Amino acid sequence: MNLHRPRLAVVSTVVLAGSLLAAPAATSGTPTRDRHPASTESAQVVLDWQRTAFATVYPANPVPVGVPLLGYTSTAMYDAVRWSTWRHDSSETAAVAAAAHAVLVHYVPAAAGALDARLAATLTGVPDGAAEDRGVRIGEKVAARLIEDRADDGYGDPTVHYTLPPGIGTWQPVAPATDMLGAWLGSMDPLVVRRLARVDGPDKLTSDDYATDYDEVRLLGSATSTIRTSAQTETARFFSANSATMVGDALVRYLEGHPVSLEETAWTFAAMHGAMTDSIIRCWQLKRDVGFWRPIEAVAAAAADGNPDTRPEAGWTPLLSPTPPYSDYVSGHGCVTSPQVEVIRARFGETVPLELRSSVAPTAPRTYATLGALEHDALGSRIWGGLHFRDAMTDAYAVGRRTARAVMQALE
Repeated sequence: MNLHRPRLAVVSTVVLAGSLLAAPAATSGTPTRDRHPASTESAQVVLDWQRTAFATVYPANPVPVGVPLLGYTSTAMYDAVRWSTWRHDSSETAAVAAAAHAVLVHYVPAAAGALDARLAATLTGVPDGAAEDRGVRIGEKVAARLIEDRADDGYGDPTVHYTLPPGIGTWQPVAPATDMLGAWLGSMDPLVVRRLARVDGPDKLTSDDYATDYDEVRLLGSATSTIRTSAQTETARFFSANSATMVGDALVRYLEGHPVSLEETAWTFAAMHGAMTDSIIRCWQLKRDVGFWRPIEAVAAAAADGNPDTRPEAGWTPLLSPTPPYSDYVSGHGCVTSPQVEVIRARFGETVPLELRSSVAPTAPRTYATLGALEHDALGSRIWGGLHFRDAMTDAYAVGRRTARAVMQALE
């Protein structure tokens, strides 16, 4: 099968923050979420290419660096569905696969061979003919427009660095490193939202709230803690796996057993990964520009923090190591987990039974009775692992939830 198709003619659209969204006017002749035909094709193609995206982006990239790539890919798949369904003679399966393939090949060129094979396998399930050809062209055009629009969005900009000088309360890279990982993430253009979520910043070192958070992580997050329960230890380790894919992988498997429409499936992942992307941008702004220290630094230097209610502990190390190469506030884990859960909650309800699987504990999957219970453990895991103060976690969840709601509203 020939995968090198001619490009689709440019269609009239409104481009919003990297997503090819339709113009709202009812007479424009362009698709909107409320006014376009429903696809009769299976949503499995979206689930298959979500798995392909996970496997392509990771482990080739560090967790935070890969998040925007998931956002780009899922956005392109959703846009491909919408444009294809507006044409009665186009295959949505071909459009979705072609869009995801083109985005991933562009950003992860080393995987081109595997992605070409994956696209060919998808297209063998689509009857040869004009509908397949048109779907592929639509998918390629959607991807090309997204790639063009994001070309100067700041992704991977090597000129952006962490520059805060050493000082009490300020995180510093651990030698031989001289920079934080992915400092440029905090300078990226948002993918969907127009304004990034706001939070109030870390607690003052001299505050009672800081002292409370300090003692919590010092006592519960230590590698040698005698008061952390075995359940908390297991939870910290379980959630130390890739937070960018754990919830998404669980949703893929849930939707295979409880399918919804092709458009609803594509919308859900576009909202999840779009919100993850815009949350991680805000998160990295704060990590780079505020640079609040990690517990391992705080415990070692507590005698100089100006707070009479904190005390140093010689040789203190966290349960989870090594400590990630960026600052505490706000938590990247929280900024990635919370928007996914918020979108799933809005679409499938609080009690949707997601089975989480962890590469750290592959034989012990977890299913929570509520999404709130899942969030409780995911949030607590980073404190019990000794990596974050509670304030960094709760504010990260605020960023993620607010961003998810804004993204869902934008994509409706």
